[in-house]
Amino acid sequence: MTRRELRDQIFQLLFRTEFYDDADMQAQLSLYEEQQKENLGEEDLRYIVDKTKRILEKKDEIDEAINNAAVKWTTKRMGKVELAIIRLACYEMRYDEEIETAVAINEAVELAKKYGQDMSPKFVNGVLAKLA
Repeated sequence: MTRRELRDQIFQLLFRTEFYDDADMQAQLSLYEEQQKENLGEEDLRYIVDKTKRILEKKDEIDEAINNAAVKWTTKRMGKVELAIIRLACYEMRYDEEIETAVAINEAVELAKKYGQDMSPKFVNGVLAKLA
């Protein structure tokens, strides 16, 4: 899989976190692994699940940074799609040394175009620009 495809899968898993509590999310990750075993290579599947877990471990720190950067918005008020995208990009910008900030922002905007509403790309870009 390309990095973009991997990122798309991670976004989809992060999006699920808005609908499940922490205990149920572990079951969701296991379910995802079971469902995707035959569709994805073992290396790609491991990368997706491991990175999602690392993001979830840093969720409180990431949300605090987002809340500080997003003027007049909090993570509680944001749309679920936009929040998942911003969390992923924030993690990549702050904790993933393999990904440049500009790449993380650009990829987040592309995800917002694909999954968000009309204003999503602009919103995501604005929040991430302040985080950078």
